Amino acid sequence: MVCKLVYNSEMKQQAAFDLLIRHLDRVAPEPGDRVPSERDLSVALGCSRATLRLALARLERDGEVWRHVGQGTFRGARPRHLPLRDTLLIEGATPLDLMEARLVLEPAVAAAAARGATAHDVAFLTARADAGRKGLDRSACEQADDAFHRSIAQVAGNPVLIGLLTYLSGTRRRAAWQRHWDRVYRRLGVNEFRNEHSDQHRDIVAAIAARDERGAAAAMALHLETILQAVRLRDP
Repeated sequence: MVCKLVYNSEMKQQAAFDLLIRHLDRVAPEPGDRVPSERDLSVALGCSRATLRLALARLERDGEVWRHVGQGTFRGARPRHLPLRDTLLIEGATPLDLMEARLVLEPAVAAAAARGATAHDVAFLTARADAGRKGLDRSACEQADDAFHRSIAQVAGNPVLIGLLTYLSGTRRRAAWQRHWDRVYRRLGVNEFRNEHSDQHRDIVAAIAARDERGAAAAMALHLETILQAVRLRDP
């Protein structure tokens, strides 16, 4: 009886393993593709999570998948010396990573915008800054803030800068960022975004309007430092 039970268990695990391979070949066929969550996989395959985990562990030993703690499971062998796909880099980014990257990039973007901004550009940026002051809730404030920063890249006129800022803004849609930002937002409240942050946006626009490259860069750096300090603070 014991042998029969062991045999049935091994057959079940092998069946789950075969189903998992075929399923992943459909939904995550390329190296670096994100593997669905254990919950979704267990439903799709009709097996328990315990059986699924054994199959995933076997795949990991075989180099078919690799796991990143806190980020998920990905198809293929664990990266070693080869560059990671950009999607993996974004998935692994923390809120602090995002803000530090923005501090490196965006002051220079603001300076570039100041070099060639027209009166039309200044009116455009002023409208974007005012939209943040009128935000009724967190979602509206976030959308207005994102649009303002991307608009500065548009005024700078460099498609590479526009692409980079659009790429960075994608991290805001990640669950890790949203959870962290929820805590920041609860601590600061909507008035912080309507007032201080909007005032800082207007200071950036004023420097751009004056064709003051250094002033635009400094105003942007001050604004991003304000956000960075809020992100760094832990809940009391």
